[in-house]
Amino acid sequence: MNDRTQFYEEVWNKGNVEFAYRVFAQDYVRHDLRPSQAQPGPAGQAKIAGDFRRAFPDLVFKLDLILADADLVAARWTASGTFTGQWGSVQPTGKPATFSGVNIFRFRDGRVVEIWNHRDDLGLMQQVGVPVYAGAASK
Repeated sequence: MNDRTQFYEEVWNKGNVEFAYRVFAQDYVRHDLRPSQAQPGPAGQAKIAGDFRRAFPDLVFKLDLILADADLVAARWTASGTFTGQWGSVQPTGKPATFSGVNIFRFRDGRVVEIWNHRDDLGLMQQVGVPVYAGAASK
């Protein structure tokens, strides 16, 4: 197991969010389609993981595929867990979900300096029973 795979095992499966300080550079940047902005550096990744693990305390990540080219590593994963804790402003529903995503990491000097995060939030929200609204509200 190397840092690229151990990150998922330690941070996501075991909840050892402090491991982020071993993997992520202080100047790491997160590229995400969500409206919120992550804190910079390893503290930002640790907070994201900690918040999500509190919402899904039985979360299990399985790595489906890892590809690497030069300083880039892409990991496709499938995760499952039960939504029993608050997630941002969303109240828990107690429902289970299985969802997937892809992370693309850029490394420099053995640490992650950038991550592009793509997760199936629509599928996740639908499975846990959170209302999803698309488009403008009707009048």
